Amino acid sequence: MAATAQAQVPDLVSETAFRVCSDPAAYPASVEDGTGYENRIAELLAEALGRPVEYTWYPMSTGFIRNTLAAAECDVVIGYAQGDELVLNTNHWMTSTHVLVTRRDGPLAEVDTLADPKLQEARIGVIAGSPPASHLAREGLLDDIRSYELFADRRHNSPPDEMLADLEAGEIDLAVMWGPIAGPMVKQRHPDLVATPLLREELPPRLSYRITMGVRQGEDAWKRELNSLIRRNQDRIDAILREAGVPILNDMGTELKAEG
Repeated sequence: MAATAQAQVPDLVSETAFRVCSDPAAYPASVEDGTGYENRIAELLAEALGRPVEYTWYPMSTGFIRNTLAAAECDVVIGYAQGDELVLNTNHWMTSTHVLVTRRDGPLAEVDTLADPKLQEARIGVIAGSPPASHLAREGLLDDIRSYELFADRRHNSPPDEMLADLEAGEIDLAVMWGPIAGPMVKQRHPDLVATPLLREELPPRLSYRITMGVRQGEDAWKRELNSLIRRNQDRIDAILREAGVPILNDMGTELKAEG
């Protein structure tokens, strides 16, 4: 009986549409109007499959997978960190890292490591509970930080926007953010700021991550099909990311990825 149920799992994947589980307000990655870079990647893969894109929208917070992918309302999450047990991960389609965001003409614009002595007197913004917070603690930089929410329904409250607004207003001197969020926001909306990838941090926790697509556990055939699509379209995916302003790294996360 269990074997029969497992065999039926792949049948949940639609053969008539590329059904994507997505956050409607996760700019710059996923946006309900279709302008996010994950939306463009979804369109690319759907075109390769010869199917239209159909979205199931749900905020990326508690219950996201349960109410979308696990409920068979959709078949793939475009952006999902490698190694999460809630989903079956495809091969990664992006490696990226956290960045420092500063004012382009400010005294911290050239800083590229959290160990820089210039940060000892800086007012730093960081997402609460994110990996960079552990590095800030080790460097003794927690005395003057401002924390922003890790999980939020960005239709109503957007911590990344709040952080960059505070930086531009002079309420903080530096923001430590996830590059695939900060890079495009700086490029597209904040030309007076600069985002510098953190590539020199050698101690844990790591600040670079591989991003995969997530499918339901047991859907190995669907995973293999997506892996093939990612492999054949990697150059086009990279082009979408670069155009958006995402800092993409080599597979080891040690340096910026060379343009192929």
